Amino acid sequence: MLELRRDLCRYGRRAVELGLVIGTSGNLSARSGDLVAVTPSGVALDALQPGDCPIVSLDGHLVEGDLQPSSETPMHLAVYAATGTTAIVHTHAMFTTVVASTLTELPPIHYNALLLGGPIRVAPYATYGTPELAENVRIALEGRKAALMANHGGMTIGTTLTEAFDSTRLLEWLCELYVRSLTIGKPTILTEDQLTDVITRALNPPTFPRRD
Repeated sequence: MLELRRDLCRYGRRAVELGLVIGTSGNLSARSGDLVAVTPSGVALDALQPGDCPIVSLDGHLVEGDLQPSSETPMHLAVYAATGTTAIVHTHAMFTTVVASTLTELPPIHYNALLLGGPIRVAPYATYGTPELAENVRIALEGRKAALMANHGGMTIGTTLTEAFDSTRLLEWLCELYVRSLTIGKPTILTEDQLTDVITRALNPPTFPRRD
């Protein structure tokens, strides 16, 4: 768990450096077996030390740590229970939150949306830290590596914090691409057939003959 706590600090600082979070907003967690390391409540992510990060059980009991877990911990635990994922990143990144506050779904404006599973659903609004929000996010994540949260922010999942964090950066990039496209016209959305062609191409990459 010490290594996971160190990763929480490392990616917490990175999230602040990239402007994905402000102040104490946003939270990260990572799971090992039946235990979850999570960022604490009320501490800026760029000020974290490994010992600051509480350890909780999957059923929501504090196992280790002097600080209280993030208020969003129930949502993290619900996602772990539903998906079997082992890392979660939740931010209030600017363009992610703009889209989450405006749309019901982020359409596939770029084929890189496939890396997150396709169009990104927006979970209906519910007060933070509540079972209602946890359930809404769980549903929005079905078949996806990311979900938007209405008037709130976004969440990404992965097998490692590196993977989940990279997905957070991609989610923000896709949201920014969509918002900036709106400033010059109506964005062109990729069709299902076009996305299928991308998948086919990825599964059958071109080969290049070796020069003798």
